Amino acid sequence: MTEGALVGQSEPTHVATIQQLDPIYADFTQSATELSQLRRELETGALEHGTTARVRLILDDGEVYAHDGKLLFSDTTVDPGTGQVTLRGEFPNPKLSLLPGMYVRVQIEQGVDPDALAVPQQAVRRNDKGGSEVFVVREDNRAKVTQVRLGRAIEDRWLILDGVKPGDRVIVEGFQKFESGDRVNPKPWRDEGRAGEELPRAAGADASASTR
Repeated sequence: MTEGALVGQSEPTHVATIQQLDPIYADFTQSATELSQLRRELETGALEHGTTARVRLILDDGEVYAHDGKLLFSDTTVDPGTGQVTLRGEFPNPKLSLLPGMYVRVQIEQGVDPDALAVPQQAVRRNDKGGSEVFVVREDNRAKVTQVRLGRAIEDRWLILDGVKPGDRVIVEGFQKFESGDRVNPKPWRDEGRAGEELPRAAGADASASTR
């Protein structure tokens, strides 16, 4: 081809597409309703601004991408067809393991609730009335059913808005072995999916209470 000649995709013209692979960009969307709620919570102080917007990628096989990214921008318009706002993150890609066109899930930390309480999702069960409840171990090591009000799901945990307080011991496993009022033998529970990490005390109650 000569300089200045007209070329196009549908024509038998040999052209090259140049793509940047390191760093690489990930475009994703967020509900405009969720974004508005987030801004209200930040304004009222219910959430605190993080120092930076931490962005993570979850690959198609469920593995967490090794490198965190940074948020480049958030679109200023809402797609009227979907009610979504487009955001873009930038990620280092030193091994070129991310390729253009791949589908991934994105996690972005936009605000921090320093007083949040969360419990593993398996610790919460539904009662006959459709409400949510957990078993809490009292000081005398007896199990007690406690009604809770759930917030959003965060990975494999439920955010608890009401019903438990820091220091409560929430039973995670062994519900079939006892009833409310029974004495139990609580043992610290470890999440095998988090490499043996004990659930932090601030995240919902020592989480120490799988029963044997």
